[in-house]
Amino acid sequence: MKTPKMIIFDYGDTLLCEPDSDFLRGWEALFQYIKSNKNSLTPEQVNDFDSAIFSKMGPAREAGLELHQWQHQKFVCEYLGIELSVSSAAAEKILWDNVSAGAVMPNADEIIDYINANGIRSGVISNASFSEVALTERVNRLLPRNKFEFIIASSEYMFRKPNPMLFELALKKAGLSAEDVWYCGDSIKADIEGSAAIGIFPVWYEDETMENPWRGQNAPKGVLPQCEHLHIQDWNELISVLEGLK
Repeated sequence: MKTPKMIIFDYGDTLLCEPDSDFLRGWEALFQYIKSNKNSLTPEQVNDFDSAIFSKMGPAREAGLELHQWQHQKFVCEYLGIELSVSSAAAEKILWDNVSAGAVMPNADEIIDYINANGIRSGVISNASFSEVALTERVNRLLPRNKFEFIIASSEYMFRKPNPMLFELALKKAGLSAEDVWYCGDSIKADIEGSAAIGIFPVWYEDETMENPWRGQNAPKGVLPQCEHLHIQDWNELISVLEGLK
């Protein structure tokens, strides 16, 4: 094991999290910007329809394809006869900010400070239907000291992890070979086995201190990644490992 030239991070429940997420709250906030509502629908009705449509996209997303939030909200609004007074970008931000303002995972700012101080390059790859612009704004707002060279949102590139195309895209952006890069994430399938499949060294981050509604999906109890990896439960553990490689 050698010190990586770059560490790439997952977004959700790795660097940041979204406690108390509530899409109904997002739609309630967006209703303040409705220009017309032909069918006199309530936020609850729109949210139920929104959730149903998103669920129908499940098989495609499981197959490794991604949906862009702007497409999704455009269809929902036009299908239901709703016209907004704000742009797609503004509507997305209003919705997401009210679904959850976001929060920093424990000690995530410390690992960012450490790699910056030690000349280790960094980036982000996230399975996110929200736009790259919205994702970047959120990451920069909550982790303002980051020096990420890129923030890749799957919404912009059709594919979702563990599809190797996203990891390969990151390597091309970085101008590095897989053996020079580590990838940190919480999902066994998407992050750990996905990055390992193209030769990137995976770091399985499994925090147990914060509520994570997806934990059972990302890391079912007793199931371990079927590849070589580093398993940590706190970012300070990764700092210790990196210090030991000096």
